[in-house]
Amino acid sequence: MRAEGKFLVYCLENYRREKNLTGKQVYHLFKRYGVTEYVMSCYDSLHTTGRQYTVEDIDEFIAARQSV
Repeated sequence: MRAEGKFLVYCLENYRREKNLTGKQVYHLFKRYGVTEYVMSCYDSLHTTGRQYTVEDIDEFIAARQSV
């Protein structure tokens, strides 16, 4: 698995733990709002941040997509 794929799994797992969701729920949430594509496209900058920042960034991304 490429580094980007491993990072995506890392993001999914951290988001799942932080939000107390199942993997399936996070998968559907990421798919619905395009989080997977976002994380992959921003890998270069996101993978250098901490766990908490990444979760907060994903929350902000989802919130912005919900208001569209």
